[in-house]
Amino acid sequence: MKIAAIKAMSAVQADPAKAPPVCSLRNVSKSYRMGVHTVPALRSVDIDVLPGELVALTGPSGSGKSTLLNLCGLIDAMDAGDAEDAGNAGKHYFDNNDCAQLDARKRTLLRRNSIGFVFQSFNLVPVMSVAENIDFPLFLVGVSAKERRERVAAALADVDLTGFATRRPDELSGGQRQRVAVARALIKRPRLVIADEPTANLDSRTAEQVINLMRKLCHAENAACLIATHDERLTARCDRVLAMRDGVLR
Repeated sequence: MKIAAIKAMSAVQADPAKAPPVCSLRNVSKSYRMGVHTVPALRSVDIDVLPGELVALTGPSGSGKSTLLNLCGLIDAMDAGDAEDAGNAGKHYFDNNDCAQLDARKRTLLRRNSIGFVFQSFNLVPVMSVAENIDFPLFLVGVSAKERRERVAAALADVDLTGFATRRPDELSGGQRQRVAVARALIKRPRLVIADEPTANLDSRTAEQVINLMRKLCHAENAACLIATHDERLTARCDRVLAMRDGVLR
């Protein structure tokens, strides 16, 4: 289904300013053990990411951006905190689910069904065609073969790669591969898209195309999008920009 059709057929979208956050963190901290030392990565972070909103995370390497992406993407979990001081414990909600109460299986299912990922290095499966890479998330969640074919065809059209369905990733340019990755991330209509430096390996013209594509598709699908980036071209196109330094959002 083309973007225009999605908009025409959708019910009236909720006002992002009034809609509940897709992802919400309150007083969340995360530390890692390195030998006998504990290294803090996030310190008392608060953040809400709303439906249809693109939020950019900026900051130097080691500032905590990737850790925050991993938490919001349900790849990692926040520190449990002190049971004797439960009133000050961190809170992490994803789509109205209290993530502290989810076991590993439920976290995996939520991540598989409701979160899309776009990586700096594309992370496409090299032995799969373009169409198969885009189709794979739908296959994992049990969408019928007929619907998968229709949605993959529409996704290829949305990213202007209709004639590339049978090609393998190594036959594509970097920009084309990233467009495939964006289509794959959005194909299952996720509640949240996590993007880690999605334009870092792209030239200016290609980066601009990918930025505009991500913005258009996330808004069309009303998906929240959290992007870690050093790219000022990308931050200029986001709805909000948050700076991280030493594990703290500023």
